[in-house]
Amino acid sequence: MVRRILRRAVKTIAVLALVATVSVTVLLAILWLDHGRRTTLPTPTGSFKVGRVTYVWKDDSRINPYAPASGTKQELAVWIWYPAVPAPSARKSEYLPLYWSTALDRHQGFILSKLLSRDLTRVECHSWSEADVSPALAMYPVVVLRAGGGALSSDYTSIAEDLASHGYVVVSFDAPYRTVITAFPDGRVAIRTAGSDFENMPSAAAEHFANQVMNAWIADVKFVLDTLQHLNTDDPTGRFKGKLDMQRIGIVGHSLGGATAAQFCHDDARCKAGIDIDGMPLGSVIQDGLHQPFLFILSDHSRESGSEARTVERNIESIYEKVPDGKRWQMTIVGANHFSFSDQMFTKSPIFLALLRAIGVLGPLERHRGLAIASACVHTFFDVYLKGAPADQLKSLPALFPELKTAITQAFPGGK
Repeated sequence: MVRRILRRAVKTIAVLALVATVSVTVLLAILWLDHGRRTTLPTPTGSFKVGRVTYVWKDDSRINPYAPASGTKQELAVWIWYPAVPAPSARKSEYLPLYWSTALDRHQGFILSKLLSRDLTRVECHSWSEADVSPALAMYPVVVLRAGGGALSSDYTSIAEDLASHGYVVVSFDAPYRTVITAFPDGRVAIRTAGSDFENMPSAAAEHFANQVMNAWIADVKFVLDTLQHLNTDDPTGRFKGKLDMQRIGIVGHSLGGATAAQFCHDDARCKAGIDIDGMPLGSVIQDGLHQPFLFILSDHSRESGSEARTVERNIESIYEKVPDGKRWQMTIVGANHFSFSDQMFTKSPIFLALLRAIGVLGPLERHRGLAIASACVHTFFDVYLKGAPADQLKSLPALFPELKTAITQAFPGGK
């Protein structure tokens, strides 16, 4: 009797093991097949076609504090999207240059880069390489786009392309040893160092180091704008000469990039309008406030009730105490999550994303919808404050997107 029970138990265990093995094998096969599928990013909604160029700019006046070798000068990998007129012979831009995607694959390893992500060489964007700037307008406003934390600039291609299609020159950049990985055309690769990876630090130290990293990004923004000014005066290629309206400069950032946007507007009068996308404010801007028009775009934090959420609310209110009436805006996208603003909603495996949604990490908002709402908020805000469009265009957004809940000047009556 005992032997019979043992035999049945062994058979049951064997069957369960076989089922588990087959299930895992099938899942891995599905993930592998999905990895190779072609991915197309959302189509820009503006009337302009989009060009893209990349540069490597070195700031000889600054030392990179995060570089392993002392005395290393600060260097940036710069991306520019712009309104364009592609020639008949023009080619589409790679989503991520091959030298960069190859380095990223090696850094991330097989599971993250092959099983949990789409093949980045098969991601289709809507930019054209080396195209001429559109002659439709004499000059175009400039918007700096700052990625979140150590994220790549390319992770925000959808927002950048949409903004450029509405008549803006959009500039983003990656920094060695702060961006998770920075690759250069000459084969050099720089990996993010522990000193700048505040997201994996104990909470007691994270804010201090996040402020340090933010200040480094702000110095980069200033250098980039200075370099753009020179490019506007004397572009060796002639592409951007006289095309950059350096009197109409905006900045938008996600997460730490959003905190960078707010503090940069506080520090530098060249900023005429700014947007923080789901970023916790940091720095002196919290107490000093801003005088420029500023917009906070928030994901859905309705289920959060911790001290961090309350601190963010208080900090936003503190900033808005100094922002002039009619120029302070706050918009929440119901159902969005912190990553709804990034291309990672398209470049990560949909199976992986479905799992994250099932366990509550991601919200229910459909990925195309999330980026469509965010992009509309971004370009409409800059249309109003960099191009002089009526503010009613911002007020009308909730009618177009019911998921969008706005809080404008009236949200803080009397400046509160």
